[in-house]
Amino acid sequence: MKILVINCGSSSIKYKLYEMDDQSVLAAGGIEKIGLEGSFLKTTINGEKKIIESPCPTHTEGIRLMFDTLLHPEYGAIKNLDEISAAGHRIVAGGRFTESRIVTDEMLEEWKQYMELAPLHSEAHLKGYVAVKQMLPNLPQVFVFDTAFHQTMPAHAYMYAVPYKFYETQNVRRWGAHGTSHRYVTARVCEFLGVKPEDVNIVTCHIGNGASISAVKGGRCVDTSMGLTPLEGLM
Repeated sequence: MKILVINCGSSSIKYKLYEMDDQSVLAAGGIEKIGLEGSFLKTTINGEKKIIESPCPTHTEGIRLMFDTLLHPEYGAIKNLDEISAAGHRIVAGGRFTESRIVTDEMLEEWKQYMELAPLHSEAHLKGYVAVKQMLPNLPQVFVFDTAFHQTMPAHAYMYAVPYKFYETQNVRRWGAHGTSHRYVTARVCEFLGVKPEDVNIVTCHIGNGASISAVKGGRCVDTSMGLTPLEGLM
């Protein structure tokens, strides 16, 4: 089974194609400067980096370039798009979704109410999903929410000291971010220490272009430094 993992940003697309039978990476790359002059795709082929310059005025052209690269007779990873069994999208803001979800029309409409929590990211996620659906309408697509891991926080950790109506009507609360990373770190710690998730009490750290920390008790997130939006960082 081959799974395509996609991370759409406001002007970029990153992707990896996995062979799940042995969890190997068949292809990886990224499209930069979408909607700008000088857009290009960069990928690694047999250990060598390759840059492909191509106009990408929108995410649709970026997704098409990604598929064309995966199918390329010289350096592609597959011969037919039907080899891809599913696509997974990293989603920054998932609101009250507590786990990854297969995208349906109903689920998509429910998610759209949370797009304003990370507008630049969310618009890009939606464009990426729509572009894949246009080209592969029968391909199952899954949204993996960065906020899902943090939905186990107790109310005293996620509520702000503001009028309660803001929470009820405008979703003003601590949602967290980087949850997919924090969940992975938690799982790896359990693996390295040889313990069950319910026996683990740790502080997990995500350090990158953005940074956040989370308190994990019994394998579940109980607090995190990110708040209403992905802007609060480590403080």
